[in-house]
Amino acid sequence: MLMRVEIKVSVPFFAAVELGVDFSGLSAGDRAALGKLLAAARVIDSLYLRQVWEGNRDLQSRLAGEELRLFWFHKGPWSALDDHRAFLPGVPARKPVGAAFYPEDMTRAEFDTLEGEEKFGFFSVIRRGDGGDLEVIPYSSFYRPELDKCGGLLREAAALTENESLRRFLVARADAFVSNDYYESDLAWMDLDAPLDVTIGPYETYADELFGYKAAFEAYICIRDEAETAKLKFFGDHMQELEDHLPMEARYRNPAVGKQSPMSVVNQVYAAGDGDHGVKTAAFNLPNDERVITQKGSKRVMLKNVQKAKFESVLVPISGKVLAAEFRGDVRFDAFFTHILAHEMGHGIGPQRLVGGSTPRQELKEHYSALEEAKADMLGLFILQHFADKGYWPVNERELYTTFLASSFRTLRFGLNEAHGKGMAIQFNYLMDAGAFVHGRNGWRVEVGKVRAAVRELAGMVLEIEATGDYAAAGELLDRLGVMRPEVAETLESIGDLPVDIDIRYVNV
Repeated sequence: MLMRVEIKVSVPFFAAVELGVDFSGLSAGDRAALGKLLAAARVIDSLYLRQVWEGNRDLQSRLAGEELRLFWFHKGPWSALDDHRAFLPGVPARKPVGAAFYPEDMTRAEFDTLEGEEKFGFFSVIRRGDGGDLEVIPYSSFYRPELDKCGGLLREAAALTENESLRRFLVARADAFVSNDYYESDLAWMDLDAPLDVTIGPYETYADELFGYKAAFEAYICIRDEAETAKLKFFGDHMQELEDHLPMEARYRNPAVGKQSPMSVVNQVYAAGDGDHGVKTAAFNLPNDERVITQKGSKRVMLKNVQKAKFESVLVPISGKVLAAEFRGDVRFDAFFTHILAHEMGHGIGPQRLVGGSTPRQELKEHYSALEEAKADMLGLFILQHFADKGYWPVNERELYTTFLASSFRTLRFGLNEAHGKGMAIQFNYLMDAGAFVHGRNGWRVEVGKVRAAVRELAGMVLEIEATGDYAAAGELLDRLGVMRPEVAETLESIGDLPVDIDIRYVNV
């Protein structure tokens, strides 16, 4: 049923930012290839519209001005920040839960009657045949016009680049568009080592709210940040040392920390499809094929310039309202981003498997995600403090901890119903109780002399809970500290008029 609604604009809560990237370090071949890759990404944008809703393309053709801008911002007439409700008139009141992957009138029970394992596949849609029965159609057939065009552009880009690993990936991915088998191209993507960093294809399944089976197309065209990526190698080279110094009993430490999955830092030139709608992606971890993960792990990609735009447009304004005046100048992007890198490394140390073969995730159940995010945050601070103490890395403690304090409010704004917000509440309240985070009449401040010990204590507490799989202790910690205290709630209310994220305008593509 169609429902008329008044236009409801949520974009003003997003700060408009211009995003540009320096191409001067690219070879002549890569610059030529970049043009082909940008054209391929725009095809992905068009394809993704079809995946969200079959009516998207017709609707797009009838829009202009602000309505068209909003449509492209959200990649459709519904806002994910408003439970996928419509902000444009003349469309369904809410995005179909199965997007356009399934017939809108299909029931779960009817899907269950469909035979064959293919129906569960990432890369197929479900449609009704001539007789009304359900049938499975591979992406390679259903989206053939778009995939033929996109694959052709990838092959043209492959012919232009001098980088063999990029050429191998682009050709393999173009082949996958035809075969509908993405395994070999995912392996090639894991081996990608090129200044021009490209991610393109069907990956995440969030758009399929019905089952979470079907992968949406996205693209990230980026240039690798060599200096920041080198930081990750430095971190990786010290993983065993960090494990050996973790604040927990030695018997829980891993004497042989395995090789970390690849990580890279890039600057985004352009994003498309599922990678560019609503709240902007700042990092991603792919692929999702368990065969690839078993063989090569997964790759974490950090979008530095997107993170910087979020820092300047969201975190700096927050710090201007929540911090005591004398601390506002200590909020620095380098501290913010380096902690994010260390946070990701923090996920790779500490308890991974318990005695008997179980894992912290299995034992802690619904408590695990929030505790793991708290662990990674605390270990991120612990890692940087350890490097500073050893003389490996220059760290300004006041800037590091003050930036973390300000960033805490950015995370807490999203509430306690998801892992990052709940995990941050644990940390914030613990640091308050330790006197490390202090609320005064003119705002929040850090007691630098107390914060280091408090971080170490909380990290040790969470590490022990994970190491022992103590479900009761995890629940008690969450019940006690995973709450929104009055002074925190009051501070969050005071920043309600600030942007929650960014609206990217690409300036040199």
